[in-house]
Amino acid sequence: MIITVTPNPSLDRTIELPHLLRGEVHRATSVRLDPGGKGVNVARALTAAGLDTIAVLPSGRAPGGRLTGLLDVHGVRAATVVIDGATRTNITLVEPDGTTTKINEIGPVLTEDEVTQLADTVGSLAAGASWVVTCGSLPAGMPDDFHAELVRRTRRAGVRVAVDASDAPLRAACAAGPDLIKPNHEELAELVGRPLASLGDVLDAARELRASGVGAVLVSLGAGGALLVEDGGEYHAVSSPVAVRSTVGAGDATLAGFLAAGGAGPDALRHAVAYGAAACRLPGSAMPGPHEIDQHDVRVVSHPDATLALTGAAA
Repeated sequence: MIITVTPNPSLDRTIELPHLLRGEVHRATSVRLDPGGKGVNVARALTAAGLDTIAVLPSGRAPGGRLTGLLDVHGVRAATVVIDGATRTNITLVEPDGTTTKINEIGPVLTEDEVTQLADTVGSLAAGASWVVTCGSLPAGMPDDFHAELVRRTRRAGVRVAVDASDAPLRAACAAGPDLIKPNHEELAELVGRPLASLGDVLDAARELRASGVGAVLVSLGAGGALLVEDGGEYHAVSSPVAVRSTVGAGDATLAGFLAAGGAGPDALRHAVAYGAAACRLPGSAMPGPHEIDQHDVRVVSHPDATLALTGAAA
């Protein structure tokens, strides 16, 4: 069983437009509504792959009820903590060439008791899990070390823990020694405090994090594929070019694919990149199912080319 944790979930409304012009009236070509948030997306992809998964999240007011209802539609089991605040709604505007503009609400303010209930819910489920995956931004009222505290609690229970976050919460989580982190290119650069212009720069940053106590580093690089640095070796994987419909959730699909294939090694990395590429071909924050995954389009090398230049690689 895999437990995902989403402290700041959302309803994700995706609007496809023929073009986007500031200050103009637009007519949408399509609109969709998905249950959102990084951990929620990971849970959706894992559930679609047939893995036993539980999504832990706070649920607030009417939007929260609609979110859990959408999770039911996708067959995702959820363990919710009822909060007073309202679950946020995020808006994504997508143009025909795949250009994506996101407007993310801040989210509710959680009380100290609500934060404690969320952490305790994870703790009560973790004992029977193979992984706990804690993801995404933190709502107001939640301390920056929330992901870090889950890392400590989960590892004490003898369960592997993965973190997909950014900024101060990711920095705090790394100090707690997670088994896996999954930053994108931009998040990794912010974490180490310097630009990462080449694959060699990314390799050096990942090695530094492992030396500081992080178990493995999986870096999503957008069109540049993904890099894995772990005990077993260093691997770079890239897929054939895809016609991008939406990049929202591609990094979450990458993490889900990696965990679905065992969470270690080059085969899991191949699976991860295939999942990320499949997500890019789908609308909104739709998560791919196994029938949409093509691993034959992914090439994995065990000696990454350190001289390879990287541009526009956030995912």
